[in-house]
Amino acid sequence: MAKQFRITLAQVNPTVGDIAGNCAMAQKTWDMAKAQGADLVAFPEMFITGYNTQDLVMKPAFHTDAIQAIQDLATTCADGPAIAIGGPWVEEGDLYNAYFILTGGKIKSTVKKHHLPNETVFDEVRLYTSGPVSGPYVVDDLRIGSPICEDGWHEDVAETLAETGAEVLLIPNGSPYYRGKMDVRYNHMVSRVVETGLPLIYLNMVGGQDDQVFDGASFALNPGGELAVQLPQFQECVETITLEQTAEGWRIQSARKDKIPDTYEADYHAMVLSLRDYCRKSGFGRVLLGLSGGVDSAIVATIAADALGADKVRCVMLPSEYTSQVSLDDAKELAQTLGCRYDFVPISEGRSAITNTLAPLFEGTKPDLTEENIQSRLRGLLLMALSNKFGEMLLTTGNKSEVAVGYATIYGDMAGGYNPIKDLYKTRVFDICRWRNENHRDWMMGAAGQVIPQNIIDKPPSAELRPDQKDSDSLPDYPVLDALLTILVDDEGSIADCVAAGFDRDDAKHVERLLYLSEYKRFQSAPGTRLSKRAFWLDRRYPIINRWRDQ
Repeated sequence: MAKQFRITLAQVNPTVGDIAGNCAMAQKTWDMAKAQGADLVAFPEMFITGYNTQDLVMKPAFHTDAIQAIQDLATTCADGPAIAIGGPWVEEGDLYNAYFILTGGKIKSTVKKHHLPNETVFDEVRLYTSGPVSGPYVVDDLRIGSPICEDGWHEDVAETLAETGAEVLLIPNGSPYYRGKMDVRYNHMVSRVVETGLPLIYLNMVGGQDDQVFDGASFALNPGGELAVQLPQFQECVETITLEQTAEGWRIQSARKDKIPDTYEADYHAMVLSLRDYCRKSGFGRVLLGLSGGVDSAIVATIAADALGADKVRCVMLPSEYTSQVSLDDAKELAQTLGCRYDFVPISEGRSAITNTLAPLFEGTKPDLTEENIQSRLRGLLLMALSNKFGEMLLTTGNKSEVAVGYATIYGDMAGGYNPIKDLYKTRVFDICRWRNENHRDWMMGAAGQVIPQNIIDKPPSAELRPDQKDSDSLPDYPVLDALLTILVDDEGSIADCVAAGFDRDDAKHVERLLYLSEYKRFQSAPGTRLSKRAFWLDRRYPIINRWRDQ
């Protein structure tokens, strides 16, 4: 019989800072792997601390606790399969992102990350010291090389491991999702396989952490780039795979191959998982939101129902005299179809009181945006009062188009703890609504079928803060606006690029002006699910005060 080596891949969901909880999860997974006769149980990058820790990992008390937990785990799990697990390491005063091999009650090997990412959401150069490129470690006579995450995206680490005797590559990752990321991963990993001629296992964590969503989707490739294993995206999975020694070297036996969803489903699953984990990891069991009868609050309510269950979601309609009957009807229908609690709280009385209070100070002035914003801020006040009273986290509902150009009221409809659609342009909001009406998956806790009324999707968007108001009164139509924002934000393009793409120069300048003027609002806005490489927060860091404009 050919020699075999069994690896249990732990595509699981750690929590940043919950060292004891993450350690307990590791031990539980180790127990399962031991029962299955595994030789090695592997966890993702920085698993013991959770990821991305940002500056928390530099706190001496924190990384000392994490290192001690890894040493304790080695002692506890001495009799059974080896453990490969990520965490911090300190050596001669330097802090490293490391991968530990635990066997026989001890830390047998320590791999230190060499290439430290310093782009988009990552600042590892300011957190860690770059480790040397080292050779493979040995578990039961199998020589394994473990480039840590970013190390796998560069050829030098994998090639050095192959040249120094590695027989298989096991790459632990804390790789967050963005649209199209799977293709990027596959391309890089196929390159490593072709260059080294070695089988490769790409192990990624899963779960939400602030704005980032780790999507799992771990996979294994044999030499030549053949896909041997594909684990599910956005779902926890503990899977034992088998390597077999052949005349050509070690090969990974073909096993489960889950389908990777299209980008609409992937985006939607990311928003559901990020909200679910943000609530669970921050201690909120219930949420609420203002339901306007518009498409943005409709999709946020649906995401919330799918993430937590409809019985954990409160939808609040806060109408003024400008709220249309159509919006009232649409909002109520949505809440009833989803099965969420629906509260009706008119703001007219409160608005009159505020208007009367301000009347002496506003005497001699004409009504303007100030009065419109009072409505939004009053709604924010009432929603926050409900949040405080009932312990429900308030969700905010601004899409990326609105967040970009400041088409929202700070301390008003921007109030809230989390925004799952923050990185979703308005035109894509409509697409996602249609997708959700046509699809239901077992990871959704909400109702199946057409949960979002078609009229919500079809009617012209409006803030309804004045008579007959439409979003297009103040902004270019959303297909134009989103195309301009894609150039200016996602592509970091210029006004000249916008014109070259066929757009009006004045429209481009108008959008650019709003983009820069709104920076102070974004600086104070709630975190939200990252779906692209140019999400507003860590991906795009601009000064609040900025007088430069593209001429």
